[in-house]
Amino acid sequence: MTNYIRELSGKQYLKRIEDSYTAIVPIGACEVYGTHLPMGQDLIVAKRISELVSEKTGALIAPTIEIGESSALDTFQCTFSLPRNVIEGFLDYLVGKLLDDGFKNILFLSGHAGNVEIVNYVVKRYQKTHNFNAAQIDWWRFTQHYSDDVLDFTGAMAHGHAAECGTSVMLYLYPELVDLDSMEKTTPKDNSKFKDIITIETLDKKTENGTVGDPRTASREKGEKIVNKCVDRIVEYMNEKFTK
Repeated sequence: MTNYIRELSGKQYLKRIEDSYTAIVPIGACEVYGTHLPMGQDLIVAKRISELVSEKTGALIAPTIEIGESSALDTFQCTFSLPRNVIEGFLDYLVGKLLDDGFKNILFLSGHAGNVEIVNYVVKRYQKTHNFNAAQIDWWRFTQHYSDDVLDFTGAMAHGHAAECGTSVMLYLYPELVDLDSMEKTTPKDNSKFKDIITIETLDKKTENGTVGDPRTASREKGEKIVNKCVDRIVEYMNEKFTK
């Protein structure tokens, strides 16, 4: 049986809430992703990870939004970026709806870092008036905890935009969407000697093609190891922290 809310009848939906009380909300973006990866990678991966987690937990997968807060990349023509208030409004409605329908646990699986703070803000506002469990997986930051013994590189060369980690995950999940002939190594430009200062700048200051790092060492095998480790960890958390 499907775990996507949109594929259930109303009767099935209400029954499934009572079986699980948990919803997963995949969140992504549509933006330049180097020269070799699909613009929708963040959502494509978030949805697939949500599916793998839901298969192990019975959680339902909620409706989502395909475009994120990508202002850091909207200097690239091939980036779609929604204003923060639009995303916040969508999430405000969605969280309220899920709680009204009876969900007790909500897991946000964020494939795009630009959305993470918006999710936190909306959830904290609802926590003042509702009793529920909530957690968020900032996917590409989350993978860094479970890939040091898998990847050839560390730091930006492994975990930068469209680099070794992200490319490996896609080679495992959706290899047909990876353009192997277009991979390019891009060492990020060092624009400041002040490493202790958070510099507010767009990604084009670091890369001309949307890649930060080296995707050429990526492999399906690496992606499989990372995905399996991460899914198991998410499931472990949900089984321990979410109520039924």
